[in-house]
Amino acid sequence: MLKIKAWIAAARLRTLPLSVSGIIVGAAIGGSIENASPFWEATIFWLAILVTIGFQVLSNFANDYGDGVRGTDAKRQGEKRMVASGIISPKQMKIGMIIIGITTFFLATFLIFMAFGNENFIVSFVFFNLTIVSIIAAVKYTVGKKAYGYSGLGDVFVFMFFGLLSVLGSYYLFTHNLHWQLLLPATAIGCFSTAVLNLNNMRDIENDAAAKKNTLVVKLGSIKSKQYHTFLLFFGMVCAIIYTAINYREPMQFLYVISFIPFLLNIKTVFKNKAPMLLDGELKKVALSTFLFAVLFSIFI
Repeated sequence: MLKIKAWIAAARLRTLPLSVSGIIVGAAIGGSIENASPFWEATIFWLAILVTIGFQVLSNFANDYGDGVRGTDAKRQGEKRMVASGIISPKQMKIGMIIIGITTFFLATFLIFMAFGNENFIVSFVFFNLTIVSIIAAVKYTVGKKAYGYSGLGDVFVFMFFGLLSVLGSYYLFTHNLHWQLLLPATAIGCFSTAVLNLNNMRDIENDAAAKKNTLVVKLGSIKSKQYHTFLLFFGMVCAIIYTAINYREPMQFLYVISFIPFLLNIKTVFKNKAPMLLDGELKKVALSTFLFAVLFSIFI
């Protein structure tokens, strides 16, 4: 029973709502254009959700493993990591990563087949390769000598995979085409997701600096990281509003701005903060607010 709880803890369930936010937004826009049944009734949507959760859990396992074997989490305060604490051995975590990786790969293959069948070989080939790249990216965040999370590139990958690929990819699964306006909601989700990572790195700035984990926060320093955080949230909100204005039909479409209130409160909290560890609670708030935005945006679209 304790082992099961340990694996659940390693999966970091609180990160999952954030990971599916882009899928919800992209599927909602694509489904509304198709004028078919609601997007949440589509098998493609739920397969996309499962695949995204698989990528996120794989990334979380890899993060636990990578930081654990490097010693980054050795003096970590707050939430316990399973490999660093010895509850799950590095070998066991590797096996867990392999199982999740293979399962996610097969789910993604089934999703591609359901969306494109045998008729769109080139598109299927592209999505198949994106699946492989996503699995590699999920693992290489903190695993290996050239782990990009240790060189300040984590923000770029989160923006690309949580924002652009998630929204544009799920939209394409429904419509089999793309248009430039989608970059606006994709950028919004990407910015909000990157803001969550930035909060995580601001919380861990002292530990990461000591462990030579050169996140963007470590490189920028505390003050510039707070300014960067503000930019991410404000720019994301502006992108969402511009997209809605372009596609305006009725005032109710803007009701999702309710979800922006926690973002504004978070900015205030971040600028007042002087003890990085106190930002831990803000992570969950911004992640859930992003999920709330995705849900409300999809309802009122």
